[in-house]
Amino acid sequence: MSKAKNIVTSKVVEIDAPAAVVWQVLTDLPRYREWNPFTVRVEASLKVGDPVDLYIPIPGQDGQEMCVREWLVAFEPDQLLSWEQRTTAESKDCARRDQYVESLGPAKSRYFTTDIFLGLNQDKIMETYGAWVKASFDAVADGVKRQAEALWTQQRNAS
Repeated sequence: MSKAKNIVTSKVVEIDAPAAVVWQVLTDLPRYREWNPFTVRVEASLKVGDPVDLYIPIPGQDGQEMCVREWLVAFEPDQLLSWEQRTTAESKDCARRDQYVESLGPAKSRYFTTDIFLGLNQDKIMETYGAWVKASFDAVADGVKRQAEALWTQQRNAS
């Protein structure tokens, strides 16, 4: 089966803030709960090759979170932040998430995120969770936009 069928892509948002400010939002891990409804907490060094522990609300279980261990695979400031879930002895599931930031000028940028489900259960995961991940990623894109624009306004007003 084609892997392309197992990709979830958020909507693309244009942000009235520089790419560096969007990057600041994406890498300020302690503040994720303020703006990110999909990944409410992240614990990571942000060094390529190191683990990334993602805390994600469990669908339909208010207040409950699951921790998913992934690995940082790309850290390209102002452009790309990526982590991947790898197969283990306990789980044959794997996936890769890429968050893209593109500069559109000195005070404008674009953001979107993708997730590709891989591994033995990729079709079942997409069937079961694809729509939920898509809705969540769209909410994340909106959250990044709001947080970056607010931060950019704050930074401009402070100078």
